[in-house]
Amino acid sequence: MITSPEDLALQAEIRTLARERNAVILAHNYERPEVQDVADVVGDSLGLSREAARTTADVIVFCGVHFMAETAAILSPDKTVLLPDLAAGCSLADTMNADQLRAWKAEHPGAVVVSYVNTTAAVKAETDYCCTSGNAVEIVNSIPADREVLFGPDMFLGAHVRRMTGRTNMHVWMGECHVHAGISPESLDKMRLAHPGAELLVHPECGCSTSVLEGISAGAINDKDLHILSTEGMIRRPAETDAKEFIVATEVGILHRLRKANPDKTFFPADERASCQYMKVTTLAKVKRSLELMEHRITVPADVADRARLAIERMISIGGTPAMAPAFAMGE
Repeated sequence: MITSPEDLALQAEIRTLARERNAVILAHNYERPEVQDVADVVGDSLGLSREAARTTADVIVFCGVHFMAETAAILSPDKTVLLPDLAAGCSLADTMNADQLRAWKAEHPGAVVVSYVNTTAAVKAETDYCCTSGNAVEIVNSIPADREVLFGPDMFLGAHVRRMTGRTNMHVWMGECHVHAGISPESLDKMRLAHPGAELLVHPECGCSTSVLEGISAGAINDKDLHILSTEGMIRRPAETDAKEFIVATEVGILHRLRKANPDKTFFPADERASCQYMKVTTLAKVKRSLELMEHRITVPADVADRARLAIERMISIGGTPAMAPAFAMGE
């Protein structure tokens, strides 16, 4: 992608402001390309949580969505955490609130609660373990087999975890990410026909994840060509294979990082409409304004943060590979 002169100028101003504020800029894999390029670290929720926990910066500018900034504020209560646009919400996080989780727990006394990181701080405060798509299977496998598990809020990730662990005493909340749920089996089939030699990289939140496994069982899909992966797993995969083409079933923002890291390979979106409007509200102008005015600080009440912190710390201590992709090292 060619960066415009206007964006290059904004990026330079942002980096100057970040140095003056002793700020670190974290960006999720789904952010706009120009926002990823100005970040100090680009990664998934797990890697960015780890970075937020260990940074020595005074200020964390989180180019992501609200629950991610909340997580950073919980892990680094002595830091100033800024979210460039307060409209950066999450349709998946909205599918479960703390009252609903408490009621669910009451129906299953003694159950272990595993909540996807895409949840509010209030939900995390009612949770035993947080997880990401990168370590959900490992976390559920770490729980004694005789303990009932409540997993939420993403039903597709939950189904994937239940399938991978073989767990029969795991209940799954019926929430979904509107972007991933919208990546249909039909869209994937269309791309497979157009690119028959491409590997399939499928995020477990996708509505099509079940259908591709059914396709393997029916012999319609070669299991060697299918990889159900977190976003960081997708980033790692091209270096592990001789394949030259990939169909990527997740939010389209990740294509920027994949293409920059692998200029000799070709990446196709499973559905080019799979764009998260919440991630895309963050712009360079808003990042600059947030740093200039130190506005949109994210805080979490101490009682909620204290209860949520243990579940988050368990998440960042179990499994996965830290997402440490310095944006500058990937090229500007």
